[in-house]
Amino acid sequence: QVVVDFERLGEHAAAFQGHDVGFCCLGTTRAKAGADGFVRVDRDYVAQAAELAQAGGCKHFVLQSSRGADAQSRFLYLRVKGEVEKLVQAVGFDRCTILRPAVLLCRRQESRPMEWIAQQFLGAVAWVFPTAYSVPVQTVARAMVACVLQPGKGKVEVLENRAIHELGKA
Repeated sequence: QVVVDFERLGEHAAAFQGHDVGFCCLGTTRAKAGADGFVRVDRDYVAQAAELAQAGGCKHFVLQSSRGADAQSRFLYLRVKGEVEKLVQAVGFDRCTILRPAVLLCRRQESRPMEWIAQQFLGAVAWVFPTAYSVPVQTVARAMVACVLQPGKGKVEVLENRAIHELGKA
C-alpha cells in the first residue's frame, strides 16, 4: 500500500508501475469538497491516475462510476462521472470495465443524514426489487474482482446495476 498526494500525483508515478490491473473507486461529494473540489477529485484525479496506470503497464482498468453517468447531463455529479468515463476510455487500456452502481448501501463514518434516510428506504425497497435502485458496496467490490477474472466482452464494458448484482454474486 502506498500513500500518495493527489495534488502531486505525477511525483508518485512509481506507485503505478508494474500492475496488470487497476481499480479506481475514488470520489468525494460536492458538499464535502465544493463544486471545484468535486470535479478535481472525481474527474481530474481519476483521469490522471488512469494515465499513470497505463503508462506503468496496466492492461485492464476497472472504474466505479455511477448510474446515470452522462457527459451531457445538466447535473454536475452525473456530468462529471460521464466525463471521467470518456477520459478513462481515451487512455487506451487493452480493456476497460466501467461499473455504474445505483445508490451504494454502506455504513459511513461521517454523518450524511439524507443519505442515511435514502439508504434505509432503498434497503427496504431492495427486499422487493433487489437490483433496481441500490447495491451493497460488498457486491460492487465482488463484481470488480469478478470482472477481472473472466474474459472480457470487448475493449470497453459498461456494467449497469443489475449486471453488478449478478456478477457480484459469482
